Amino acid sequence: MIGISDIEAAAGRIAGHVVRTPTVPSPGLSALLGVPVTAKLELLQRTGSFKARGATAKLLSLGEEERAAGVVAVSGGNHGIALAVMAAALDVKATVVMPRSAPARAAEIARTAGASVRLTDTMDGAFSLAERLRQEGLTPVHPFDDPFVVAGQGTVGLEFADDADDVTDVVVSVGGGGLIAGVAAALRARRPRVRVWGVETEGAQAMTEALAVGGPVPVALSSIVSTLSAPSVSQLTYDHVSALVTEVLSVSDREAVRGCLELAEHAKLWTEPAAGALLPAARQIVERMGPDVRLGLVVCGGNATIADMAAWTERYGLR
Repeated sequence: MIGISDIEAAAGRIAGHVVRTPTVPSPGLSALLGVPVTAKLELLQRTGSFKARGATAKLLSLGEEERAAGVVAVSGGNHGIALAVMAAALDVKATVVMPRSAPARAAEIARTAGASVRLTDTMDGAFSLAERLRQEGLTPVHPFDDPFVVAGQGTVGLEFADDADDVTDVVVSVGGGGLIAGVAAALRARRPRVRVWGVETEGAQAMTEALAVGGPVPVALSSIVSTLSAPSVSQLTYDHVSALVTEVLSVSDREAVRGCLELAEHAKLWTEPAAGALLPAARQIVERMGPDVRLGLVVCGGNATIADMAAWTERYGLR
């Protein structure tokens, strides 16, 4: 299990390389949801998502031989962007493997940063190719199955605990589980009474299915939300979530896209559906826990294009 000392060490390691993002009250979201809402704005992080934290923590942990070999990572978008940009900043050669379903803009950004981008037909295929590249000598930087990465993501929770000591419930989006594992470890150490909730989209429910059977299992992926579409969680992230998280909720892709529109209208935030999923989950929490809830939302990323949002809005008949 990742401890608070691991997360504090990661915070010291990555300071100066990443942004200490704002934690702000949102009057607009508070009015929308009927309870006080505080937002941790990780969409303002370097590379547009929290992923820069874990990628940087891992890169800075590497020895000279590992750095010289170059690094490889699988990504549905944001991890690849983060690794490409941060590896370039630290003078490390990077290869990013993405499924073709990943946003084209993510692949473009990774290439522009100097990474070699390899595309596969499926996310499973991406993990298989990355494993072959590891066997050929590249150093893996897993998006969530790595203690350095989880500790790096946990710095989000460390800052949240320092900046918003009155929240009762914090909502975190879940893909492979690295963010929620780190955030939960930090918050439960610093604010043990805070409840941490996860949210997945239907068709990308790797953590929900793992919790149902008592451990990681392969899942079928059909969600449009590529940044949450892990083919399974890891034992590392499962262990943290099963021990530290109150519950993982599920919402539809349509609700997640609608959440993006509401975040734009009510909070003035341009987000991706992984962050949009927070709002329908927040409504479930308020309904279940009552009006005394004080919500914290980890707004995980904003890497969606205007074209993406227009297409999703049209697809789901949202106006």
